[in-house]
Amino acid sequence: MRRISTGSPFEQAMGYSRAIVKGGWCFVSGVTGYDYRTMVIPEGIAEQAQNCFATIRGVLEEAGFTMQDIVRVQYTVTDAALVDDLAPVLGAALREIRPAATMVIAGLIKPEMKIEIEVTAFKG
Repeated sequence: MRRISTGSPFEQAMGYSRAIVKGGWCFVSGVTGYDYRTMVIPEGIAEQAQNCFATIRGVLEEAGFTMQDIVRVQYTVTDAALVDDLAPVLGAALREIRPAATMVIAGLIKPEMKIEIEVTAFKG
C-alpha cells in the first residue's frame, strides 16, 4: 500500500492521506477547491471544481494513474442552485471518461467550500 499527500494542512490535522494506492486501485480522498500549495480558494463553484480536478489529476499522475482510469466519482455540493454553474466543468473533465457518479447536496466543513470531489481509479 502506498500513501500520497498534497501537503494540505487538512491531511495532517485530520489524519488522512490524499490518496491510497492498493494493487490496481487508487482511492482519492475528497478534494475541495483550494490550491493546496497556497491554501487559496476561489469564490465560484466552477473555479473551485477546476482546482479540484487539477489536484485530482496531479495525485493520480503521482500514483501512476490517469484521469481515464477514474471509475467512480462522488460530488458533494453545498447548494443545488450551484449545479448549473458546475455542470460545464464536470462535463469538460469527465465527458469522455463517464465514470459511475453520485452527487449529494450537503454542508462542508468550511463555509467557503462549495464542492468536494472524491474519485476512485482502477488500472486493470
